[in-house]
This record gives sequence, structure tokens and C-alpha cells, in this order.
Amino acid sequence: MSHSNKMILALLVNGVGQHQSAWRIRDSRAEDSYSLSLYADAARMAEAAKMHMVFLADSADHDQATLRTRPKRFLEALSIAAALVPLTERIGLLATFSTTFTEPYNVARQMCSLDHLSGGRAGWNMVTSYGGAEHYSGGGMMEHGQRHKRASEYAQVIRMLFDSWDADALVIDRETGIYAEPDKVRCERFDGEVFQVAGPLNMPRPPQGRPVIAQAGQSSAGKDLSAQHADMVYAQGTSLEESQAHYADLKGRMAKFGRHADELKVLPGCVPVIGRTEAEARSMQEQLNDLLDMTAAKYELQVRLPGVPLDDYDLDEVLPAAAFPPVETVQSMQTRYEIYRHWAVDKNYTIRNIIEKMTTGGGHWSPCGSAERIAEEMQERFLLKGCDGFNLSATYQLGGSERITGLLVPALQAAGFYRTEYEGVTLRENMGLPEPAARKLAHAG
Repeated sequence: MSHSNKMILALLVNGVGQHQSAWRIRDSRAEDSYSLSLYADAARMAEAAKMHMVFLADSADHDQATLRTRPKRFLEALSIAAALVPLTERIGLLATFSTTFTEPYNVARQMCSLDHLSGGRAGWNMVTSYGGAEHYSGGGMMEHGQRHKRASEYAQVIRMLFDSWDADALVIDRETGIYAEPDKVRCERFDGEVFQVAGPLNMPRPPQGRPVIAQAGQSSAGKDLSAQHADMVYAQGTSLEESQAHYADLKGRMAKFGRHADELKVLPGCVPVIGRTEAEARSMQEQLNDLLDMTAAKYELQVRLPGVPLDDYDLDEVLPAAAFPPVETVQSMQTRYEIYRHWAVDKNYTIRNIIEKMTTGGGHWSPCGSAERIAEEMQERFLLKGCDGFNLSATYQLGGSERITGLLVPALQAAGFYRTEYEGVTLRENMGLPEPAARKLAHAG
């Protein structure tokens, strides 16, 4: 298989939008951020544009210090995905679950149910989480390496459960009285260091064989987890060179796990600020930045840069390399830490510059300009093997999604880099992913 000539596009829908000031825009839908209407409208727009999936990010973390100026979390992802099933027909619905705060058997049942209810359009965003442990126990956040060890076993368990029913195990033969063939349902066990779980799953094999699994880990352990188990990676990529290096690294790891490079689709995050003209886009960016609460934004940057003494520097100063502790000391979001360090040390961005970029793109690529120019830049990254497509986030809702689906996607279609119709029925088919063959995973390792 070769690098497809058509991109894969997801629309990440997360409440009021990516930018910290998004909810303050006059025509934002902030009042609808905890109602179905906002998500339904965004999903319908994305489906009309023939986008591959609605990507529902989620986390259990809460920050009391930023609540006054910025909503951080919204509705729970699986609930939204399930509510969108009868309101959509073709678009994929990808929900986030943490491997740190959930159990694989429950998540396997939930994702299998979503796949059956949607006719094969379900996906699971597998995250290890970087915060929120206090809501589950008093033990604090699990160490980075342990979180990935748990995630690796978790992925093996959940695949064992999805594979426990053969595709033809369900018979429902009224004349013979046979509902299902027990010989085609495997009661296997997984005995690892973290999990000891017995199968089978108590419902038939999902329509896709297995819901699409997405993963976003950027550490070496996270990349191995993606190379072994994921169908899609929600990647970092602030520059073409960074995207190319990450893409090559991920694809290059797959052979040792017996997988072909095209079995994994790499979609860097992209938060475009889209205007009908360059001037309109710059005006929108300036409007959003002018609404920033710098005290709250600086606090949020401090959370992302543990150990960096931000209060010792003015907003318009550049942080020196000596201000940054080694990345190995950071137990949460190491990749974001390295990005912000790179901006300061290698690009000489001031603290204010970093805050403005962080609050717009969250560490992802955030091009600003006309839809045609942004489409050209996306095409360059796609053609030069920096990605297989993009996970697009709106700066604000619902206007940002309207510009993505109504301006940017048509610009990509006009250039021949994006489809105009759905090719398949399931999310896997539309992404060009093979249906996984059943496999037996009786033990760890």
C-alpha cells in the first residue's frame, strides 16, 4: 500500500473551542456547551463536509484556579458519542477513555456497544492522563512509566476481549434453537503484572472487528504503544520538520510488532485561524488574544512548565535554557514541556509569545490565514510525509467549525486532496484501515 493521495480529517469538538478566550467571542455558543445542540450542529457540519470523524477529547482533571476565566472540561465523551449516533449516518464517533482511571472490561463493553449502535462508526481515544488522580483515590498520580505499563497491558486485554467472539458466532436460528455457537466464543485469560482478566466479552464481536483505536502518547513508550496497538495517532507537529521526524519514527517502529506502516494513520493536531482573507484571519487572532486574562494564562503556562520560575521574569522576557529543569523530571505532558522550551530557547519567544501560542493551539500547529493558504500548507505537510491528515480543532464554537467545514475543507476538495463522498460504511473503511483478524492473546508479553 502507498501513501494515499487523500487526507484523513477529524473534527475535534470540545465545548466552546480551543482558545482560552473563545467563550468571550460575541457569537460564541458558550451557553450551549453543556447541551447536545452544540455537538449535534458541529457533527452535522462535519458529516456534510464528509469528514472522517468527530473526535471527542476528554479528561477527568479540574483546575479550580482557572475556573473563573476559562471553562476547561465539558460533557463526558461517550455520552456525547452515543447521543450523536441517531443524529448522524456516516461520520465516525471517537470517544476518549483513560487507561489510568478505568478498567478494560468496562471500556470494551462500552466501545463494543457504541460500535453496534452506530453500525461500525466507533473509535476509542486511548489516553494515559496527566491529571485528575485526586478524584479517584488518595494515592496521587501514577508515575509516567507505570502509566504506560498499565496502558500497554490494558490494550492487550481489550484486544483479547474484542477478539473473543468470531464474526459468525451469533447464529439466532429459531428452527434449531441455537442462539450462538459456544465453540466460537473463546474464554481466554490475560495474566500480566497489572491485569488479571478473564474473557470473553459478553456481547458479539463489534461490526468493525475492533473500534478504531487512537493514541496520543509522544514519549518513546507512547510511540511503541501506538506502533503496536493503535490505528491512529493524534500527533504533535508544530513544524514540517518535526512532523516528518515524528511520522517516520512512528511508522519505523511498526515492523517490530509485525504491522505494516499503512495500518497506522498519523493525524497531527491543527488549530487553524481561518479568514476569508489574510487580514480577517489576523484580526480574529488579535481579537482572541486581546481578550486573554494574562494572569490566568500565565498560571496555566506555569502548570505546563513545572519547575520553571516564571515569576522571576517579565511577560516580555525570554526564558533562558537554565530556567528549564531536565524533561525527565516532568511527570505530565512531557512533549508540551519540550515544545514550550524549544520556543523559548531556540526561537527566542517571550513568555507573552508562548502564552499566545499556547492558548490558541495548545502546543499544536496553528496556522493563521485564508482557507486557501492554510490548505496549501496542509498539502505540503501531507505530500512530504509529515502526516496522513489532520485532527482539526476550532478556535471558537460554533464559528470555528463553520469555517473549517465551510471554507477549509472545500479548499482542500478543490485542490484534489480531500474526498467529496464517503467511500465506505464503517469508520475503518472510510479511513482505509483493514478489519483486524481475530487473534489470541492468552498472556502478557
